[in-house]
Amino acid sequence: MKNLIANFTTQLREAIAIGEKAILTPSKNPIHNVLVSGLGGSGIGGTVMAQITDKEIKVPMIINKDYFLPAFVNENTLVIISSYSGNTEETLQAMETAISRKAKIVCVTSGGKIGAMAKENGFDTVSIPGGNPPRASFGYSATQLLYVLQANGLIGDSFRKDLSDCVTLLDNEAANTESASRVLAEQLIGKLPIIYCEARYEGIAIRLRQQINENSKMLCWHNVLPEMNHNELVGWTEPHPEAFVLMFRSEDDYSRTQKRMSITSDVVKKYTRNYFEIYSKGATQLQRSIYLLHYGDWLSWHIADIKSIDVTEVTVIDFLKGSLAKV
Repeated sequence: MKNLIANFTTQLREAIAIGEKAILTPSKNPIHNVLVSGLGGSGIGGTVMAQITDKEIKVPMIINKDYFLPAFVNENTLVIISSYSGNTEETLQAMETAISRKAKIVCVTSGGKIGAMAKENGFDTVSIPGGNPPRASFGYSATQLLYVLQANGLIGDSFRKDLSDCVTLLDNEAANTESASRVLAEQLIGKLPIIYCEARYEGIAIRLRQQINENSKMLCWHNVLPEMNHNELVGWTEPHPEAFVLMFRSEDDYSRTQKRMSITSDVVKKYTRNYFEIYSKGATQLQRSIYLLHYGDWLSWHIADIKSIDVTEVTVIDFLKGSLAKV
């Protein structure tokens, strides 16, 4: 896992090359909405990219993380099936429903049953390298979503330079990112991480929560501003020495939300001494998101390393899947 995180920019370069070579055909029908169906490490790319493209894409983009599809899915829906293994139970069922609804289907996968179904039905497929934990393949999976949206006329091609700039940014910041995240990880041992950020960066907060869950084997939660100011803030009325608040900050956070963050931090710090702000780097939302995501990946690995636990072990998930297979 350490090598996979350290080589993330190599993965991004490979993902860009895959996207550039992918054979993608635009939908024959007008696209009225987009649905990305995927779970865990295969689904988080949809959550992040939906937020990054929301100022450009002119149709609703929904992320589906269930067996079932919304009733609106039909022949005017672009359904992107994202399953790294190609065998995700929930995504397979969702794909079967999308086929019955005659949606435009594009698959992003390393193979498996979904790859076979895509080949059988003649669906556009972006094949990505397999063999790694899905959560360590964000670059492969998420990048392809931009190419699929562009091929169907939903976004322009400016993301190409943006992706290239992400690689440059992460390479330039590599040493600082790893060392800074190590220092923070040492402070998180024995604490309950709580992640706050602006709503437009929620996908990155979810990603860090999931990485701390899977890599660090810790419980964690997240919330976004301004929403948490209308409910969760009231929970900060008594001491929580076990809590460690991580606040994502970006220069493009809305001005009113920045004020909310400052006031919120004052409230929180009355009840826990454990508070830290992580500032993004980069010139665009995509660059800032990828920077924070990569920082978070390192953070989750360092926590596991300090705790001397196996980052890749997911025995309880394997138990769940095995138990379901018997039903």
